[in-house]
Amino acid sequence: MHFWAMPAHALKDDAVNSKIDSGEAWLVTVASLAIASVCFGAPFLVTVALKAIATDLGGYRSIPSAALSLSMVGTGVGGLAMGWLADRFGVRPVVMFGAAMVCVGLMLSASGQAWQLYVGHGLFIGLLGNAAIHAPLYVYVTHWFEARRGTALALIASGQYIAGAVWPPVFERAIAAYGWRQSMVGFGLLAAAVVLPLAAKFLRPPPELPEPKAGVAAAAGNGTVLGLPANAAFALLAIASFLCCVPMSIPTSHLIAFCGDVGLSAATGAAMLSVLLVCAFLSRQLWGWISDRVGGLMTLVVGSAAQVTAMLGFVLTQDEAGLFAVAAAFGLGFSGLVPAYVLTIRQLFPAREASWRIPALLLTAMSGMAAGSWVAGAIYDRAGFYAPAFAAGIAANLVHLCLVTALMVQWRRQPDPPALGRAVA
Repeated sequence: MHFWAMPAHALKDDAVNSKIDSGEAWLVTVASLAIASVCFGAPFLVTVALKAIATDLGGYRSIPSAALSLSMVGTGVGGLAMGWLADRFGVRPVVMFGAAMVCVGLMLSASGQAWQLYVGHGLFIGLLGNAAIHAPLYVYVTHWFEARRGTALALIASGQYIAGAVWPPVFERAIAAYGWRQSMVGFGLLAAAVVLPLAAKFLRPPPELPEPKAGVAAAAGNGTVLGLPANAAFALLAIASFLCCVPMSIPTSHLIAFCGDVGLSAATGAAMLSVLLVCAFLSRQLWGWISDRVGGLMTLVVGSAAQVTAMLGFVLTQDEAGLFAVAAAFGLGFSGLVPAYVLTIRQLFPAREASWRIPALLLTAMSGMAAGSWVAGAIYDRAGFYAPAFAAGIAANLVHLCLVTALMVQWRRQPDPPALGRAVA
């Protein structure tokens, strides 16, 4: 059939299909990754300057830890509204607004009072800033891919790790030279100057995927997922995401301070954090490839086991070489978990529900990150060392491993289990 004889809907479907998994799709994904890599650098300023900020604000590490936690909670809570706004008005203006708010939040936080640190990180960097970037970009990228969705999600989810690998050494030098307040102001201006033009240029509207056929997903058919009511299955996944992110955040938030406590320099701690996050970035691409083949749920089981194994290393060693090895192993182990949750949602639930299910799940994940960061600081303030905090993280991880294993067993018990290596349209 010649193209001029084809019906209009067939021409439209061909145009859509030509964009799915295309070079254009990878271009917008790389641009999204660059945006995330800059904006997600903002919370790492507190991580690097944790001891300096605590010294200026009364000596309590729980204060900067709480600010970091508020930025994580804000990112999760705000993602619910920002996901809806991006679905309604497009991802470009939402992301540009978020970048501007990150800049405002860093400037307010640099003012030097505890309440300004809390408001700057919780409201501006979290609720209005990275919330407009984190969840909307996850949902946005899923609309550009089908066969390589797991790989693309792994790439966009690496923004935080690229930020953690690139920015801490830069921040350590800037803080040593100019102080943490001036470093916050400078990075805020840099973030706005880089992200606003990137978003304006590259974040174009995604292709409109065709409506799924009736019955292609368990959730679209009889209202059940994995043999459970759809929302009950989603709630269990959300609880699991909270539990896995509690241990995930402890080393990433406190590694530099922990290194200082065991006699290593701040520069060594920043380098160790960079090693952790570089390994996380590199292995995340492998995790994405794996999840495209075995499905998101199986990836969660394997990733959880890898994370808790590496977490034990922080309790068992304190020498420099050993900690570098443990940090690398931890980065290799945990990096596949968050994108595997997003992929699992897209594999088990209809695409039309992605704009609220993905932000809601990321909210619980970010809440777990926030809880882990704050609890570790609070435990340190009481105990005077980090071993009990690492032990608490290991306990949460073991509960997570049991939960996702149970969900995997539940999937295998289904008479006609959904193909978890394939995404739902």
